[in-house]
Amino acid sequence: MDKSNITIKNMLKFILGSAFGILMFLVPIPQGESFTTLLDFLKTGIRNFFGGSLNYLIMFLLIFSALVSVYDYFVRPDWIRKNHFLSKAFSTTPLYLISKIIGAIMAVMIVYQIGPQFIISVDTGVTIIDLCGTLFSIVLAFSFLLPFLTDCGIMEFFGVILKPIVRPLFHVPGRASVDLIASWFGASNAAVILTREQYMKGFYTKREAGYIMTNFSLVSIPFCLMVADSIGIANLFPSFYLCICILGILLAVVLVRIPPISRIPNTYREGIGKQIDEELPQEKHLLLHALDMSCQRAEKFHAKDVLYSGLEVVVGMLFDLIPIVVCWGTTALIVATYTPFFEWISYPMGVYLDLLGVPLAYEVAPSTLVGFADMFIPALLITGIESVKTKFIIGVLSLVQIIYLTEVGAIIIKSEVPLNLWKLFVIFMERTIIALPLIVLFANLIL
Repeated sequence: MDKSNITIKNMLKFILGSAFGILMFLVPIPQGESFTTLLDFLKTGIRNFFGGSLNYLIMFLLIFSALVSVYDYFVRPDWIRKNHFLSKAFSTTPLYLISKIIGAIMAVMIVYQIGPQFIISVDTGVTIIDLCGTLFSIVLAFSFLLPFLTDCGIMEFFGVILKPIVRPLFHVPGRASVDLIASWFGASNAAVILTREQYMKGFYTKREAGYIMTNFSLVSIPFCLMVADSIGIANLFPSFYLCICILGILLAVVLVRIPPISRIPNTYREGIGKQIDEELPQEKHLLLHALDMSCQRAEKFHAKDVLYSGLEVVVGMLFDLIPIVVCWGTTALIVATYTPFFEWISYPMGVYLDLLGVPLAYEVAPSTLVGFADMFIPALLITGIESVKTKFIIGVLSLVQIIYLTEVGAIIIKSEVPLNLWKLFVIFMERTIIALPLIVLFANLIL
């Protein structure tokens, strides 16, 4: 008979550690007319602490990252190449090296407001630097708390309990439900980082991680409320958010079964292998096995791992990810704001919307595609539209498209999950094309 891992010490680590993680990440806290999480309060506190100096700090991080990466690329020093943290932050490919350099130059221009207006305007560069300030605050707040949610046993517990539902429906482990809850109550980029770290540790396959990142990382409820309010339909928010939730589930069920997600290798990260076991032994009760697996995981949890894991995430995000977000995110917003590119390519979407009977179809067509650059741009484009039905349709669509380059796209591309820019765009279009008829049907029923 297998030895049980359920001991008083392990149960205390599981219960207390997981309770702290749940409290910080998943418990909704009232805030005005909506609610948030303690993690969001901590993120806001960190941002307020740095205040106006945060933009200068972001600029310094980008300059430092670019200079050290250039040095590493040409000199290849052992003190970087043989250090796990430093190599992850500064050893890079030519494409990402150029992106880091451009990102640093852009940051200087934006912070000091020098250079072309299309780079430094509030619609492009300023928005991205502000986003990076938020990302910086999230990373600092998130990184050293994440192990309490992922390594104390609660994901194993949910994994075993929810596997009979989640696995056949979404083709992912039961623990993926925690990612979904984290994004609902917190932030989509935080959920993507959580998924990335779970993949790196061997708890998701490449396909599972890619699928969860592109389907489970819904934007938070407070942001959905902000979008509804911005486009003038806050009075319809219950129906608005119900539609988002229903569509999110339906899209997740469909997209896991079609390319490109279905063609991603269903293998674990090389060198790490499978580190997950949600199978239920025949001789064990479901709840007892869930507790046993949770305690087994909690037994391996140590305070030093929190520091090591958190430092790894912080270094990677600050010196490797944020420079890419500035470069690619600013470029995407420049294309969306200052060129007719999305107007040119959106004509077929205008035809599609017209066939579905959407009022002002051709006028709002660009807003169906521009969300690939940033999630909030569609809302900005339709603020002058008078049709409530059209506002409802585009508002819901912008929030179920999920894949936004400035928020989660750069994180996904920089992860080791095999999803490049083209595959992300294909998934974005699949979500858009499949969702629109369903949103229109929903809108026709309630409006």
